[in-house]
Amino acid sequence: MQDHGMDDTQPVPEEAGILEFLRLCESFYPADAVEASVERQRLWYDALCAQFDRPLPDGMTAVDAAIAGVPTRRYRPQAVTARTVLVYIHGGGFVVGSLDSHQAICAELAEFCGAELVALDYRLAPEHRWPAQGEDCWAVLQELLADGSRLVVIGDSAGGNLAAGLAIRARDAGLSGIVGQALVYPGLGGDLVSGSYVEMAAAPGLSTADVRYYREILQAPQGDPVAFPLQAERLGGLPPAFVTVAHFDPLRDDGRHYAARLAEAGVDVQFREEPQMVHAWLRARHMSEGARAGFEALCSAVQRMIREGEGPAADA
Repeated sequence: MQDHGMDDTQPVPEEAGILEFLRLCESFYPADAVEASVERQRLWYDALCAQFDRPLPDGMTAVDAAIAGVPTRRYRPQAVTARTVLVYIHGGGFVVGSLDSHQAICAELAEFCGAELVALDYRLAPEHRWPAQGEDCWAVLQELLADGSRLVVIGDSAGGNLAAGLAIRARDAGLSGIVGQALVYPGLGGDLVSGSYVEMAAAPGLSTADVRYYREILQAPQGDPVAFPLQAERLGGLPPAFVTVAHFDPLRDDGRHYAARLAEAGVDVQFREEPQMVHAWLRARHMSEGARAGFEALCSAVQRMIREGEGPAADA
């Protein structure tokens, strides 16, 4: 889902860094972007993402290659200390985003964790409706697991939805190897008419109307537990989870409720709410204290999943 601006009638945070981030986003990506053509949305989004791009860490390589027919980019830090592979699924409302849009985020995650990271370039709507996006992610996951790899699946926003759905699908298929899932301000299928969907309906960065637009363009069937993980009847047996949300975000309660349901089902879950953050705060990690702390918490959580998934041999 998308990064865009604010006006005086919307609930807004007070942190100076995140307010500057919102002003910068608005200069690239207007608040009413979803009213434009998909082609125009993608041009705006690509320009916005380029503004926040950064060089790869020293010694890191990024190699593009297809896995199971799906375009991917594999990041390899100069010093790889983990056997676990990270899988990153980008946000963008299923409509925008690419291998380039989240490159710096992926690179910094891989560098922090000392792990290879595979980013996915799944097919986008409206050219490709559900379940094309999930099928692309599933195909890559199966191929990565086929060689015995251990994986942590990570996703932000729409990518968080896909990552959560992958974990459910893998459990139901009896596939082992996912040792963790990290969901960053995920959209998980909340009802759009209560809680944060009402309280933060006009929040800066993402509105409830935007969420409705993305759902309508994707055309995923209601009640599908992979498309809408909050609607899954059973959440037991899923891999350990880290769920982080932004206070000023209509998707906030999706993450809250999902984390609570995971805990009730006996899943090891860590939940974090960023009190001054808005949707898409990952991009603000180098200009906002709150976003920097949130990103460090995400990296540390993924690192813990790697360590616990690899067991004592991780220290060998």
